Amino acid sequence: MHLATVSPPLTSARLAVCVGKKGLCETAAMSVQVVAAKMAEVELKDVPTGKDLPAESPMTPTSEGKSLARNDPHEAGFSAAASPTAEPSSAKAGDGSLGLLTPNPAKMPQASAMKRTDPQQNGGEAFVNRDGTVAEAPRMKKIQFADQKQEFNKRPSKIGRRSLSRSISQSSTDSYSSDSSDDETSPRDKQQKNSKGNGDFCIKNIKQSDFGRREIEIAEQEMPALMALRKRAQGEKPLAGAKVVGCTHITAQTAVLMETLSALGAQCRWAACNIYSTQNEVAAALAEGGFSVFAWKGESEDDFWWCIDRCVNVEGWQPNMILDDGGDLTHWIYKKYPNMFKKIKGIVEESVTGVHRLYQLSKAGKLCVPAMNVNDSVTKQKFDNLYCCRESILDGLKRTTDVMFGGKQVVVCGYGEVGKGCCAALKAMGSIVYVTEIDPICALQACMDGFRLVKLNEVIRQVDIVITCTGNKNVVVREYLDRMKNGCIVCNMGHSNTEIDVASLRTPELTWERVRSQVDHVIWPDGKRIVLLAEGRLLNLSCSTVPTFVLSITATTQALALIELYNAPEGRYKQDVYLLPKKMDEYVASLHLPTFDAHLTELTDEQAKYLGLNKNGPFKPNYYRY
Repeated sequence: MHLATVSPPLTSARLAVCVGKKGLCETAAMSVQVVAAKMAEVELKDVPTGKDLPAESPMTPTSEGKSLARNDPHEAGFSAAASPTAEPSSAKAGDGSLGLLTPNPAKMPQASAMKRTDPQQNGGEAFVNRDGTVAEAPRMKKIQFADQKQEFNKRPSKIGRRSLSRSISQSSTDSYSSDSSDDETSPRDKQQKNSKGNGDFCIKNIKQSDFGRREIEIAEQEMPALMALRKRAQGEKPLAGAKVVGCTHITAQTAVLMETLSALGAQCRWAACNIYSTQNEVAAALAEGGFSVFAWKGESEDDFWWCIDRCVNVEGWQPNMILDDGGDLTHWIYKKYPNMFKKIKGIVEESVTGVHRLYQLSKAGKLCVPAMNVNDSVTKQKFDNLYCCRESILDGLKRTTDVMFGGKQVVVCGYGEVGKGCCAALKAMGSIVYVTEIDPICALQACMDGFRLVKLNEVIRQVDIVITCTGNKNVVVREYLDRMKNGCIVCNMGHSNTEIDVASLRTPELTWERVRSQVDHVIWPDGKRIVLLAEGRLLNLSCSTVPTFVLSITATTQALALIELYNAPEGRYKQDVYLLPKKMDEYVASLHLPTFDAHLTELTDEQAKYLGLNKNGPFKPNYYRY
């Protein structure tokens, strides 16, 4: 067939018509020939060789004397790389066109040749002539349009790209601080001020405040009860005059709580209860907003206590309320500034570890102010501990180890609400789950939920993952660590870092190897290694994120506990540990129901009389176990 009679190049629609027909290959081949012919017929313009180039030429000589095209995004049209065989041709001056290259006709294939990729030439292109011989094609740079080049040049630099990507996809446990030029400098050695000139804070980098503000705004959308509490009580200012010193995880959710307390009239100073859980950008946003925050991700032990001290020991400011998570703040004030308790009205504590320490003080007769046990309130125990851990255990393990859960053997130490949440999540993912427990009631629950109850030494050699959820100390000791299989993952979902005996691993015969943030290989002399997460500290807040909605329940409970203790008439609460009144638990739950478009049933007068209840609650006695 003559080329002049060939139809336009084969389109996807015409290709579909040809599928299954005998002439498919012939039609496709002839259409490709037409494309090659048209390429050969295009009149290309040459540019001078490297030695004849003026300073403004779009050609840049290389060290070898060859010339490379320098694409100018301001030029119209497209550019191509120079060919060693190119011949110069005249071009009209000032025509605005970019100089193009004309391949040597002697090396140009026949118009009827079919182009193909020759695998023997590392992806180079070749042409198959009609007689079956292969002719090498001139090496030509792929066409790149000027607007595409402009877009490329508009992209940020290496540091800029990193900042952009981190602002979009960065996890709340990571930090933007690596983008800082003085990243190696300790925050304690920096002189920082916010935009208003206030410097009463110590964080990683105040420049991260914009990122933190966006994270706080996202958290506000998932914390309906706190936002409702802020709106309802803002006019009343129930915390007017309150000076709250806090020591909790500094995350976007905590920031919403702090700003709510401020809206209710309180002044706040804050430190972190965990050296790895602080979100640096959120701390920056709080500092920019005028809060006195002393925390950054990756503090040393010395930094940790220094930050707490800076919160408490400040001239002209005396705290009268404590909000604690783990009891470290309360412990520090008892140890260093016991006289402060003369003006402190109460302590609100939310963790198992901290509550345990409060009960010890109470038993010893050393607790000199009322304390509210938020951890054992229904809204904390049954929601935060259970549902939060059910989701965040998988998140933390996935982010740190990329582990697949199906078929893995896992032992969960402790079957309280945290252990229940972890076991349910792992079982749902196909893991084989064992449970250790000291309480026969919790142990029976584990058995009836379908888990095998064991002692840790019975399964320690075979399990792939070990998770502690007890709030105790020395649950996983060196003996168990020595007997673990190669590659075993060890982590803690309790609050304190005492559950895993990490100190026993810091010996000369063992090698520590940092794999990624908060992930370490601990290597034995024979080459065996275990994977230790967050150095034995809390996994989910150190290595991943936690569900904001669940934390809204806990944070609202904390706020109500502070309001209750601060406004209670003298004598209502003695120097002891108390649970939040049942009515407040029910109120917190009711504030979250509209999110689900949930509609509560109301008792009739007859029903309320029959049950002996008030129509508006509380609906359960204090001893009721949900």
